[in-house]
Amino acid sequence: MARADNTYSRIVAWMKILLPLAALGLLSTLFLISDTVDPSRAVPNAPVDLEARARDLGVTAPSFAGVSERGDEITLRADTARPGRDTQERIVADRITGEIGLTDGARLRLRAETATFDQATMTAMIEGRVHITLTTGYKIDTERLELRLDTLYVESPGAVTASGPVGDLAAGRMILHEASASGDAELIFSGGVKLIYRPDIEGEQDQ
Repeated sequence: MARADNTYSRIVAWMKILLPLAALGLLSTLFLISDTVDPSRAVPNAPVDLEARARDLGVTAPSFAGVSERGDEITLRADTARPGRDTQERIVADRITGEIGLTDGARLRLRAETATFDQATMTAMIEGRVHITLTTGYKIDTERLELRLDTLYVESPGAVTASGPVGDLAAGRMILHEASASGDAELIFSGGVKLIYRPDIEGEQDQ
């Protein structure tokens, strides 16, 4: 009986040694087969660039409006707008539509890809496939348009193509402004103007 007790005691003693060793071996195996953890690496779940988020803050469907001294109503709308990167005085907007209602009843409508508004100077730089239609019958296309919100002044400093009642034309520059002599709205094309005149054949036949 005493021998059996000694055998049992020896088994228990060995188990106290072998079981902890086996547990340590299992833990070592787990660390060996797992990926090495680099504490300097960022957490892979949904990284957030806070600076980019702050920079991209903006509004949807904004509108910008002004009235010239002679009463022309100027309105521009955008799908989205956000503060400029360089200064808070500038606003960058995307997908632009706009309208200028002249005092004589004529209207100018435009659309473009982007616009940069300067609140200090009340100006807008409109760029990217600018398309203009006037109720007087003109359609104008250009890549860049400078516009004021406090007075009647619209200028394309680069090349323009247009079609209208007199035909098709190409020019190096276009300005819509208030004529100093008469005070009326005046549309001027300049800079190597090329005009393809289309006479009103139907009108001549009716006569």
